Amino acid sequence: MPADTSISQRIRERLQAKGQRYHANDNISAFIEPGELEQLTREVEGKVRGMLESLVIDVTHDHNTLETARRVAKMYVNEVFRGRFVPVPRVTEFPNAEHLNELMIMGPITVRSACSHHLCPIMGRLWIGVMPNQDSALIGLSKYSRLSEWIMSRPQIQEEAIIQLADLLVSMVKPDGLAVVMEADHFCMHWRGVKDNASKMTNSVMRGVFLKDGTLRREFLSLINLKDL
Repeated sequence: MPADTSISQRIRERLQAKGQRYHANDNISAFIEPGELEQLTREVEGKVRGMLESLVIDVTHDHNTLETARRVAKMYVNEVFRGRFVPVPRVTEFPNAEHLNELMIMGPITVRSACSHHLCPIMGRLWIGVMPNQDSALIGLSKYSRLSEWIMSRPQIQEEAIIQLADLLVSMVKPDGLAVVMEADHFCMHWRGVKDNASKMTNSVMRGVFLKDGTLRREFLSLINLKDL
């Protein structure tokens, strides 16, 4: 492989060699080697600088934009899109020793993401309902927030984001049922297009007994003070 091949191209070739998808909301951490995130940040910095120059911004003499490319690159790689580039957070699981089988609700959990259409912020909150069984693996309350952040900190579409989160939690906890509800502001509507500052999007994913038991579903929705969806 040529020595001047960009780090993004090397990572991309590893993904393609394994037939691995790398959509905006996919995690690709398994294909990134130690030290490569800093290299990727430097590459992104150069591309952001090129974008600013194409927007006819003087990034050489304007004191406000001298370091903008570097700041933006670090922000996207290390924060806004961090969930693409790092493995799932370590989560300690505990056996359900007391055979808990009552509804548990976590939330509201503050979530921040970016719309994969315009890369505008998505700012919102979500609630997670879990109906455990005696074989469920219980996780600490803070871990629900960490896992939510890991899923959300990548370019997302809200509808797909909570499906990803639900799949992850079901695989870890193995409950009888799981529910996720998310309510969020989409700044692609605030900043551009219709410029509507009042609209929010609310959607839900129901799994297991939450999908089958209307009474349980209504109990969960009433406890989080949102109307039935």
